[in-house]
Amino acid sequence: MTRRTLVVVSAGLGQPSSTRLLADQLAAAARDELAGRGVDVDLRAMELRDHAHDVVNHLLTGFPPAALRQTLDAIAAADGLIAVTPVFNASYSGLFKSFFDVVDRDALAGKPVLIAATGGTARHSLALEHAVRPMFTYLRAVVLPTAVFAAPEDWAGDDGDSALRARIRRAAGELAEQVDRRPPATGPADPFALTTDFADLLAGRDPS
Repeated sequence: MTRRTLVVVSAGLGQPSSTRLLADQLAAAARDELAGRGVDVDLRAMELRDHAHDVVNHLLTGFPPAALRQTLDAIAAADGLIAVTPVFNASYSGLFKSFFDVVDRDALAGKPVLIAATGGTARHSLALEHAVRPMFTYLRAVVLPTAVFAAPEDWAGDDGDSALRARIRRAAGELAEQVDRRPPATGPADPFALTTDFADLLAGRDPS
């Protein structure tokens, strides 16, 4: 059985958080879809509220604290990403945007990303298409066709056959297909790795 890693980023501010609840349901559905394809999944859930101060410090200094560096490296090494934000003022939250402002420039290039959001009214669902999707497209991620939005009324009658559950299953299936068809992610490049054979270095030769 092959093994892949999915990172789940949730930008909810409260505890408990409907944003985290949606993130967990998407992660479980994606794990089940990949298991059905014979793929074992490592899930890594990250709540951005735990990194809020570190994100600000990174923006101010240009250097991530150790805990944030581990999170950024995990995203770069993941085979797929699930990113869920609450919607404030018809767009993603400030914490969500600030976090992805400090993600390494090439970390999401070619990586499958499932986008999702929660909000106080279904009218906010358009934020996924006019704000969240363009941001990840700019970062050169492979943004899945199905985006998942959950309003309060979606949770009220939520069961196995609800419209929300159907969207979750469809999006999870798309993520599983994209992850399964790609070779495993190699993770962030080592900036100190030698790109030239040591013997060539001693001889003063540079094959590049």
